[in-house]
Amino acid sequence: MERSRMNRASSSRLSELPQRVESNRMSMVYATPQSKQSFGKLNIPKPQSVTSERRTSFFGSRTSGAGMAHNSTFGGTEKMKDPRPLHDKAYVQQCIRQLCEFLSEKGFPGSMSVKSLQSPSTKEFLKIFEFIYCLLDPTFQMPTSKVEEEVPRILKDLGYPFVLSKSSMYSVGAPHTWPQVLGAVVWLIDTVKIFCSMSDQDLLFADFSDGSAEIEDGVEFNKLFLDYTAETYNKFMQGADTFDEEDADYLAKLKRLYNVDEGLLASMEEKYRMLSDEVERLEKESQTDRLMVKRTEKVKLQTDLQKLQSYRSNLESFKANLENKASGLAEELEASGLQVETLKQEESRLQHILSTQKFTPADIERINWEKRELQQTINSLSKSLEQAEQHMWNEEIALAKAKETAEVKLAEYHKLARKLKLIPVSAENACGHDFEIRTSTEYGPSTMVQCRTQIQQLLRKLITDVDEEFRRLTDMKLSLEESIEQVNSNISDKANDLKHLREQIRRLDEQLEQDMQDIAHEEQKWSAEMESVETHRKLLEKKVTLGYDESVEQLKAAQQQYHLVLQETNEERRTVVNNLASVLTTAANHLSIVEKFLEDQHKRVDRVYTDAFREDEVDIQKMKDIMEGFIAKVNSM
Repeated sequence: MERSRMNRASSSRLSELPQRVESNRMSMVYATPQSKQSFGKLNIPKPQSVTSERRTSFFGSRTSGAGMAHNSTFGGTEKMKDPRPLHDKAYVQQCIRQLCEFLSEKGFPGSMSVKSLQSPSTKEFLKIFEFIYCLLDPTFQMPTSKVEEEVPRILKDLGYPFVLSKSSMYSVGAPHTWPQVLGAVVWLIDTVKIFCSMSDQDLLFADFSDGSAEIEDGVEFNKLFLDYTAETYNKFMQGADTFDEEDADYLAKLKRLYNVDEGLLASMEEKYRMLSDEVERLEKESQTDRLMVKRTEKVKLQTDLQKLQSYRSNLESFKANLENKASGLAEELEASGLQVETLKQEESRLQHILSTQKFTPADIERINWEKRELQQTINSLSKSLEQAEQHMWNEEIALAKAKETAEVKLAEYHKLARKLKLIPVSAENACGHDFEIRTSTEYGPSTMVQCRTQIQQLLRKLITDVDEEFRRLTDMKLSLEESIEQVNSNISDKANDLKHLREQIRRLDEQLEQDMQDIAHEEQKWSAEMESVETHRKLLEKKVTLGYDESVEQLKAAQQQYHLVLQETNEERRTVVNNLASVLTTAANHLSIVEKFLEDQHKRVDRVYTDAFREDEVDIQKMKDIMEGFIAKVNSM
């Protein structure tokens, strides 16, 4: 019986090992006093000063020297100066974030944010203070009167080492009072955390129904913790800043207490490192293929190059047209120059005639009339020339727009054809046919109609092939669904077998519980028999004067019989427990093997089905997109 109790105690100790290692108490132990966030102190670097005090303790001021005189706040009248940088904005923001996180963690009944805690009202502060203090005393209720006296008194009773004035309670959110009040609240939060961590240990009022091993384990850990705290605090008061030796010693004692396996930890770290490297490698492999990106960029650059070449050819044709126009204008200008020379010669001739002979008024009138007619003819010809030039410019603009529209449509067609893998001739879906349309200037109207008819016939043939492939993939999908249904039926059969096995395990558990109850009943019976033997021994002691030797012999015989019966009982119980344990172990191993096999089969089938279904969906979607593109292109043509 004692051996089984020791086994249960050791198993419970092992089961509680991770919880003790990961608790807040342990995380606070491994931190040095300068880095712990207890008693309102945060991890803020302090400036070192030679002339001032080296450090101020929460239990009194300390000066370095041989005597190490202490002025305790519990017995002296000296006011302690708060060493925390409460007027530092960064420190105040850190305290506000800590307060907001604590309220959210503990379930504060209200909406609190970092912005609202920058300058809270007195009412909000009282709600926060009452909520935090109720974590220490659930029966606490904030009084309705003299709150400015009650809050400082409560903090003083809790041992807050600094003075909080009553006037600060009237304007809590003021810039000059809120940092001091916030420091007191942070100190109260740290007190609540320490109280919760100590109450979780439950050393004084533990439940003794689980055996004495847990109480002894907790006391032993608490003894180590208190020794470590006392040793580090003494060195802290002596001026030490680091406690590496104490930390190493304390860690070694904890490892011995909880039987920590260093080899197992090293193997787990190596396994974690290998898994991390594997994950990193897989993440790198899952990135986008650079070759595919470069190919896409190459296709885009080729498309841009074709557009530039087309634009260049258009510019060259436009330049040739302009050169032709310039040559025609030069010829016209040369002809006009010759005409001007002829007119000048005619003018000189007429001027000579005018100077050599006299004209009558009728001749002058006739000449002026001819001059006006010639001027009107020149004006009408000039207007006709301007209208012809304007009409030619409009026709050129309309031609350029038509070319640009045709090029845009042709580029869209080529883009869609490349997306459908129809261009070039060696593309996947081209099947050796040329779907590319050259520049529209190379074809006449009859050639364009012929090209359109040829492409439509090829596209209809391609659509027919796509429909056949779609029907084939649909048949394959139906066959896969039938195989998946068969696998699901097998899985349901295995699940029924698993259910039967679990029922058998439940029956074995009930039988084990019944056997344990029988054993407990036998133990109670033997305890009662032992009590009766003890009573009989006392009666024999009272009558020792009548038959001492006989009573001693009877007592020895009774004790021998008791030990024999107890030994037989223990042997029988050990045999029953071992048999049941072996049966349960065998059943559990078989069940785990069956579950693992079913789980692997189910994962494999799901993976195969998911991959096949995803590939089918992708192929079907591609085929649908190609069909829709072809139909839309055919309709647009």
